[in-house]
Amino acid sequence: MRADARRNRERIVASALDLFAARGCAVSMDDIARDAGLGVGTLYRHFPDRRALVEEIAVSALLRFRDRITELRGVPPGEALALAVEHCAGEPFALIKSLAGDGPAPPERLELQAEVDARLAELAAAAQDEGAVRSDIRPAEVIEIISMAVCRPGARAGDPVTRVVLDGLRARP
Repeated sequence: MRADARRNRERIVASALDLFAARGCAVSMDDIARDAGLGVGTLYRHFPDRRALVEEIAVSALLRFRDRITELRGVPPGEALALAVEHCAGEPFALIKSLAGDGPAPPERLELQAEVDARLAELAAAAQDEGAVRSDIRPAEVIEIISMAVCRPGARAGDPVTRVVLDGLRARP
């Protein structure tokens, strides 16, 4: 890919991420192109439809999250889980959830999602073993609960919903 085409693609994705974060999933392709400072034709040359753009954003977010979980190795599990949740709250995971009902997912995203879920489940189990997270909830349920908090439009690490969810997952003496 030519350097200018790559820069245009990166501008489209960055604009889409910003707009989705600010306005939720209802952002139009025209809005994204305008925000990126490009014509809508340029956007459609890179992404033939909205789903293709959102799929790329989803895979990118999952890759960043997988890398973040890897970076947290060596950090005490309870702290690492909190840092992972903080990272999630800044990602467009609500978009990934919105894709679930839009038809079959590409195998790449499904495999990546399964890998991330497995790593997060390991982290949740380790946090339970450490005594930082309630032990009466299975690791898969911990992930599901965290997902409800962070996979919604406008989710942020310090917002009331995320804080209450994390507080509810903490082990009690």
